[in-house]
Amino acid sequence: MGDQEQREADALRTRELVAEARRLRQVIAAAEADLARTHADAFALAEEQTGRLREASTREREMPLRSMAAEFAVDARTSDRTMQTHLFEAHRTVTQFPTTWAAWHEGRVSRAHVRVVVEAGADLDDEHARVAFEQDVLDYAETTSPNRLRSYAEQVAESVNPRSMQERHDAAVLDRRVWVEDLRDGMSMLGAIGPSVEIHGVYDRITRQGKAIKAADRVARREAAEREIEREAATRGEREAVERYPVRLGASFGLSRDGLADGAGDSGVGDLGGCGSVVAGEVWFDQRTLDQIRTDLLLDMMLTSTPSIDATGGVVEGGLGAIRAHVQVTVPATSLAGTTAGGAELDGTCAVDPETAKILAGNAPGFDRVFLDPIGGAVLAVDRRHATAAQKRYLMARDVRCRFPGCRRPARDCDWDHREDYALGGKTDVDNLGAFCKRHHTLKHAAGWTVVQHPGGRLHFTAPSGLEYTDDPPPRVMFIPDPPPDRGRTGVDDVRAPF
Repeated sequence: MGDQEQREADALRTRELVAEARRLRQVIAAAEADLARTHADAFALAEEQTGRLREASTREREMPLRSMAAEFAVDARTSDRTMQTHLFEAHRTVTQFPTTWAAWHEGRVSRAHVRVVVEAGADLDDEHARVAFEQDVLDYAETTSPNRLRSYAEQVAESVNPRSMQERHDAAVLDRRVWVEDLRDGMSMLGAIGPSVEIHGVYDRITRQGKAIKAADRVARREAAEREIEREAATRGEREAVERYPVRLGASFGLSRDGLADGAGDSGVGDLGGCGSVVAGEVWFDQRTLDQIRTDLLLDMMLTSTPSIDATGGVVEGGLGAIRAHVQVTVPATSLAGTTAGGAELDGTCAVDPETAKILAGNAPGFDRVFLDPIGGAVLAVDRRHATAAQKRYLMARDVRCRFPGCRRPARDCDWDHREDYALGGKTDVDNLGAFCKRHHTLKHAAGWTVVQHPGGRLHFTAPSGLEYTDDPPPRVMFIPDPPPDRGRTGVDDVRAPF
């Protein structure tokens, strides 16, 4: 086969693959649209159930939707809060943007396109304005990517929206919030939604502070270079030093011709110390990137500074500035001893690196020791046993988080629920107690969910629909001590404990 024939064959195969991918995307889009329709029907059913509770309290009227979301969430193995949002968004898409849903079902647009259209048009309360918006945006959506569609959709929504920008901003600012998302390798992301001016102001301030630190570091590097030149000139002669030093100094300190640091601080990780510090007889320079400096500044100010406005009015002793961060960290004794290098976790939600765990443990005023089964890792007991406080420590160690399927709220922020109601004779002991967050504690009692607790903390749930689910305490990973070093290679006769 010649080169031209090979290129034509490759082009034909590529066209076939593209066509197959297009067909599969249409199949996936149709299935996702059908799932959204099912979620919308579930939301509508919950709305009908709520409508039959006209004389009920506000909390009772919330239960049909919350219970419906919980059933779908447990079956899908996801959070019921997330599922409740899915049900609402699906219902809004199907009922308020039917043309968009139809285009999605036909595969003319993707789920990402639909999300952009619905989010941009969510504030259009007028039906005629929404129909005009939807038709205009859909025509463009079929020709471009979701990212390019977003800007256009927002412009169209602005042009047809009868509400002013100020009115919409006043409503949107009520949704300001802060959240945490756990990542891998002992890292987490702090997110915030707030007024654009304040958010950009915060970013601009820490950026300016970061650049000031970088500028100070450049000055320190230049001064260190000048001192080195002076020492070189004093020992070998000024001309020889001036002729030879710039080449060597440029490689060592990253100087450009104007004497400033060229790309200084673009790699490595430093701490919050000053620039040009002398450590162990050597000059230390700030090697952090601007992003790293911004992050360090933000965390430092958030953890140590006092708010300019304190609305507590003396209710909190010392004011808001006296409140300090509080986290619960579980650390294996073997990690503290240095015989293993893992196992520490924060509130049962994410891993903590060993060095941070050791620092936290070293500064902690006390510990709760948790005894685990050496094989299965099940919690056996905690060593403090005075009244309810000991039971709470045991349950926090066993349950770690809310026991409702899919929920990850830390146990320390949960209620201690009696599986068998105390009023009906249920005992207040660890075999009848467990962590339930306020949301799911209320759901359990108000929406007809029943829970039976089995040995070892396993819970058996029965939903109002009759479907059944089980939830076990979080599994534990046992870390085995590292093997002793090779005696023949190290020459060490015995291995001593680090304590």
